[in-house]
Parts: sequence; C-alpha cells; structure tokens
Amino acid sequence: MSAPQADTGGRTASGPGRALVAVYGVLAVAATFRSGVQVLRDFGAAPVAYSLSAFAAVVYVVATLALARAGGRARRVAWVAVGIEAVGVLVVGTLSVVRPDLFPDATVWSAFGAGYGFVPLVLPALGLWWLARGRGGRPAPAERPDR
Repeated sequence: MSAPQADTGGRTASGPGRALVAVYGVLAVAATFRSGVQVLRDFGAAPVAYSLSAFAAVVYVVATLALARAGGRARRVAWVAVGIEAVGVLVVGTLSVVRPDLFPDATVWSAFGAGYGFVPLVLPALGLWWLARGRGGRPAPAERPDR
C-alpha cells in the first residue's frame, strides 16, 4: 500500500502541481519576511500597507499548505485562500495605482505585485485554474465515501 499523495484537484506531489506549490512557498516566505521587517521596523510609517503585507503573507502560507495537502477540506481551504489572494491583489493593486496616497509604502500586492515581478497577479489565476481543472474541489474517487 502506498502513501497518500497530495491531490488538490490535480496532483501536487509531482509535475506542474509541485511547481505551483513551490512558487506559492517561495512567495509565502518572501512575503512573510518582508512584512515581518516592515511591521517590526517601520509599522508607524505605513500601518495599513504593512498590515496588508502581513495579511498577504498569511494568505500565501495558508494557500501553500492547503495546495500541498490531500483531501476535500484542504481543497476547500485552498479555494478560499487563492480566491482571497485574487481579490486582494486586484483590489490593492487597483487602489495603489488609482490612489497611491493610500499606500505610502508598497505592499506585496501594490501595483499588482510589480515588486515581485507580477507573480502575485499571475499566481492566483494559475492556482484557481489548477483547482478548477481537478474536479472543482470535489473529493477524489478514493476519498468518496460512496465508493
């Protein structure tokens, strides 16, 4: 009997799924360290921007862990986390371009993730596509109780 493989709508134990989880992991680490430095060093200078960076870091950590795990609950958490990420990058990205005065310093999602090579803009689209292409969050056949 083999060990269960991570499956969140597509295999994340190998291939493109593993790459997606790896990119989420790198962004989670980058966002966590950036927001940690911002909050600890200069929080008073831009509390909204730095709080948003910290929130983005939490979203990336949760998305990474959920995408890497097997099971229906993990897929549902991944859908929510990646959905929040998509809305966050679009809302914060738009506001930071239209009303830059609201963001005296950049967040992870400012200017649609320009500081991160626009990866924050592209990643949720890939994450949602990956989740959607694999049964839309329904349990895999081996996980269904009716089988």
